[in-house]
Amino acid sequence: MSTPIQSRAILVLGAGELGMPVIRNLARLGKEHGASISVMLRSASIASDLPEKRVVVDEIRSLGVAIVSGDLVAASVDELATMFSRYDTVIGCTGYAAGRDTPMKVARAAVKSGIPRYFPWQFGVDFDAIGHGGPQDLFDAQLDVRDYLRSQSAMDWVVISTGMFTSYLFEPEFGVIDLRGKRVNALGSETNALTLTTPDDIGAMTAQIVFHRPAIRNDIIYLAGDTIRYEELPAILEDHFGTPFDLAVWDVPQLMQELGDDPTNMIRKYRAAFAQGRGVSWELDQTFNAKTGAKLESVRDWMKANIKAS
Repeated sequence: MSTPIQSRAILVLGAGELGMPVIRNLARLGKEHGASISVMLRSASIASDLPEKRVVVDEIRSLGVAIVSGDLVAASVDELATMFSRYDTVIGCTGYAAGRDTPMKVARAAVKSGIPRYFPWQFGVDFDAIGHGGPQDLFDAQLDVRDYLRSQSAMDWVVISTGMFTSYLFEPEFGVIDLRGKRVNALGSETNALTLTTPDDIGAMTAQIVFHRPAIRNDIIYLAGDTIRYEELPAILEDHFGTPFDLAVWDVPQLMQELGDDPTNMIRKYRAAFAQGRGVSWELDQTFNAKTGAKLESVRDWMKANIKAS
């Protein structure tokens, strides 16, 4: 595209764990850039009486962000394209809850809509480095979206790679950090690394990327709050809690066996995929936040803010 991109009418898809930080930061920066921000929510969410839904809707409205009704799963490509066509930038923040096939449907709708630029839901690992055929089939679907976006020239796209949400590292179900057992379970190898970024930091950086001059187009932008090897975690945890942590390794054959025994288990798919050690970490100095001098939250920072030491 030769015409300059001016993000003046922005639509965010979803208002969840990542969507809300993106919306807050777009609303703040949008005022400086003369941009209007809208968010698409399902009609059931907009009309819900559930307190947690009302809090979200009320906050969105208080930010001066418009709410439009739409359902990515139920709507057709043509219906979504018609809705998207009112905007110049669409940002996907729905996560995997919308299902495996939805990211491609939304990408096709974005291209068909004629919008200048699209940010797909790719806030995660480096799917190119991981490649097709890994243990987590959702990653294949995301790689298919990248291939599709690269194959067309009607619309510019921007992918933001963030690694894992920092909080997920501490999810008991994920099993990497066992706070009760005082143990770190390294996936694949103790020298494997993870890149971690908080949703709040991703929201702040996404807004900067959207309004960046010169406009970013057809590129993959990397963020990182921290990049850390599993073998570094016990000392960090000991510093925080004042008690020693052990380090164990869940190797690839073990994790693949566990996945084979329970092949639809999403947690086991993630563990096996991360254990491969490809595409799940990158150096801090190659990130957008490092290049722009932004200070993001490290694992130590996150623990201080979110986990009591005693």
